[in-house]
Amino acid sequence: MGKGRYAARKLKGDRKRFRWSDIHHARRARGLDVKVDPLGGSPQARGIALEKVGVEAKQPNSAIRKCVRLQLIKNGRQVSAFCPGDGAINFIDEHDEVLVERIGGRMGGAMGDIPGVRFKVVAVNNVPLEEMVRGRREKPVR
Repeated sequence: MGKGRYAARKLKGDRKRFRWSDIHHARRARGLDVKVDPLGGSPQARGIALEKVGVEAKQPNSAIRKCVRLQLIKNGRQVSAFCPGDGAINFIDEHDEVLVERIGGRMGGAMGDIPGVRFKVVAVNNVPLEEMVRGRREKPVR
C-alpha cells in the first residue's frame, strides 16, 4: 500500500485495475450501451413503418398515445416511435420511410407517460413531420 517516493508504477497499475470496479467505466469500455442500442449509437435512424399502434398512457393519465411500429433499415430491428403533434399519425402510412430519434427520457429510457416507447418520429419521406402538422408542407406522393 505504498504511497512513497518510488510508488508511481504501483499506484498507476492499481488505478488501471480498480477502474473495472466502476460500473460506468466497465460498461463504456466494453461498449455495452452501443451493442444494446437499436440505433447503434447514432443520433437518428431510418425505418419502414409497419403498423400504427395506440399505446395507453401510464397512470394517473388516461389517453391513447399514437405510435408507429417500424423496422430499422440499418439492422432490421423493430422499435416503437411516438408521433408528436395533433393528428400527426394521419400523415404516416404503412411502408413509409420514417426518420426517428431518441425521445429524451432519463438513462435512455421511455419518457413521460408512454411505456416502452423510446423514440419519436422526426420526418416522413424526407419531409419534417412538424411542418406537415402545421400545414406548411404537403406529404409527397410516392
